[in-house]
Amino acid sequence: MRAHRSVAVTAALLLAVGTAVWSGQPSRAAGAAAAVEPLGAPFLPSPDPLHVTIASMVAVSMTVQKNVTIRLSDGTTRVTNQYTFTKLTIRSHMNVTQRAAGHTVTIDVPGEGSLGGYDRAGKPETTTMWGTISHVCVRVLVKICGVQGLLDFFGSLIPLTAGAEDFTGDIYAIRTVDDHAALDSTDNPVHLPGTITVTTP
Repeated sequence: MRAHRSVAVTAALLLAVGTAVWSGQPSRAAGAAAAVEPLGAPFLPSPDPLHVTIASMVAVSMTVQKNVTIRLSDGTTRVTNQYTFTKLTIRSHMNVTQRAAGHTVTIDVPGEGSLGGYDRAGKPETTTMWGTISHVCVRVLVKICGVQGLLDFFGSLIPLTAGAEDFTGDIYAIRTVDDHAALDSTDNPVHLPGTITVTTP
């Protein structure tokens, strides 16, 4: 996939996240429009979030904005967290599952992968994730679990670079961009070698 000048979104995550909606018509939740965070891409996330698990990962320069309101494709809104980081490195096994509209989409990355990082000019790329983390562990001599509240708290104050294990979260949208890419750039900020399967009952 070619990284374009403004946005490069992995097709796999777009397939799983996006109900492609781009309408100039006001939404049913128009009364809350002033508080709604625009996602900066020509789609709105599905009201059925992605269930994401990662066995081992590293988030680089992560910041957290809590209580962000986003608009979903059915016109409703959700109050959730916004996680922004330079790079998410998957050390082992990322699984993304979405169950919606009578089918299940599964993205499975069994080994290593990454979202974001630095392009060949040394410029940082950016990954933004909207959702909630329900479980995560860190290892400081010993493995300590259930620290997602602490990560959210400190990430709202300072950028964090942290390794984590046993990540579980419900994510409405993920966007990865190379803000500095030229039109002829071939830098790809998304590297998720794995499989996509779609099943129906």
